[in-house]
Amino acid sequence: MKRVIFILALALTGSVTFAQDTPLEISGSADLYYKYDFAKMSNIGTSFASDQNSVSLGMIDIALKKTTGKTSFVGEVSFGPRGQYQSILNTPGVVFDDNGDVIASTSGESFNIQNLYVTYAVTDKLSFTAGYMGTFIGYEVISPVANFHYSTSYLFTNGPFQNAGVKANYAFSDKVGLMVGAFNDNWNVYSADPMKGLNAIGAQLSLTPTEGVSAYLNFMDGSVAGTIVDLTASFQLSDKFKLGLNAADWSGNGDKVGYTGVALYPSVAVNDNFGLGLRAEYFKAKENSAMYGLSADNSVAAFTLSANYKAGGLTIIPEFRLDSAKDDNFFDSDMMATKSATQASVALVYGF
Repeated sequence: MKRVIFILALALTGSVTFAQDTPLEISGSADLYYKYDFAKMSNIGTSFASDQNSVSLGMIDIALKKTTGKTSFVGEVSFGPRGQYQSILNTPGVVFDDNGDVIASTSGESFNIQNLYVTYAVTDKLSFTAGYMGTFIGYEVISPVANFHYSTSYLFTNGPFQNAGVKANYAFSDKVGLMVGAFNDNWNVYSADPMKGLNAIGAQLSLTPTEGVSAYLNFMDGSVAGTIVDLTASFQLSDKFKLGLNAADWSGNGDKVGYTGVALYPSVAVNDNFGLGLRAEYFKAKENSAMYGLSADNSVAAFTLSANYKAGGLTIIPEFRLDSAKDDNFFDSDMMATKSATQASVALVYGF
């Protein structure tokens, strides 16, 4: 499954163990990047790394965690495009004076809460969590520290980023866990439509049958959120070679609305400080549904080759990406429609 920093691990796994009072834990990341599309424009429409021919910001991310007896609190705030309007389209607003007159407008992009939730461990097997949580669906996450590749997949971009609600986690054993929950009617929202409320249900079955192998079968269904079935898995095939898998199908409201896709993530650790990885993804938009980065009734094969070089808390990620669609979906340097696009980038990601 997705590699996650500790602030997401509590939200995504199937059990919480008892702990003594702990000091306040602080972690986070900062990132920036340079990207060049060979058509000289922002061509590939997936999350993040969207600026063309520019040294650009990702985000600064700050996460706090505190455990007191059976209860835990996690809060995570991000500043910058990657964690704000590129993750959630914050709503612009206005500022009023005492007389009710508009005196200023706001962009709605000052900061974004990535996680804000509390957990109560009833036993060492059963826990309850409530709040706004990084989604349990998918392989990749918002934090660049947790992903091998800096650019993201179509599956990630078009899936949920966060879910607000309540959930129960139960660990049947150290190899089998189950999460069930009720969530706000739509993805990526802090508050639900008052007429709909917590009308989305979700579940995750987690399996770790043997050392180095893990699989997570995820499900969510709601009248607004639609129905998504998602599988993520990770296979540590040797000390140096790892294979990740993500497959998902989402059906939204309406006939033939949604997407289906699959991605493979092979990677090799050349040594302790250097690794190479490939993401090979196939993604299809259903007949009546244009997805982010892909036109309706179209499909794309996307190949991303990345290296990770680590120096202390810093990871340098050079990356080359080639996306090829079934039908015209991109533009060439003459602004003519074309089926393929290529880009190269380098990112600097610092985790603490």
